[in-house]
Amino acid sequence: MGANDPEWKDRPMKTIETAAWASLAFAAALTVAAADGAAQSTCKERAEVLGHLAKKYGEVPVAVGVTNKGGLVEVLTTGDGNTWTIIVSTPNGMSCMVAAGEGWRTKDYDGTETAPST
Repeated sequence: MGANDPEWKDRPMKTIETAAWASLAFAAALTVAAADGAAQSTCKERAEVLGHLAKKYGEVPVAVGVTNKGGLVEVLTTGDGNTWTIIVSTPNGMSCMVAAGEGWRTKDYDGTETAPST
């Protein structure tokens, strides 16, 4: 069962797994951005960002989480995962696009996976 398996793409998303993947993707995006020193966020009013992503790419929010500083992290993607975007919104309504890409997939959590040992 791989990412190209049609059964894999059609599985319903589970909130906890999606949120975990969103957190991982967000952390990876921040790490890459810090390493590059070349990342430039695009920030606008949240409604404008959501409208743009919906109109241009057909992306809608599929996962959400609140940061320890009150920010809202959202993963938006198309129904088939063709494209995805991660945005962070501040409490005052500004949203910044921090990462985007292709091939978003969810992963089912079966309870057997554990964190790597340190």
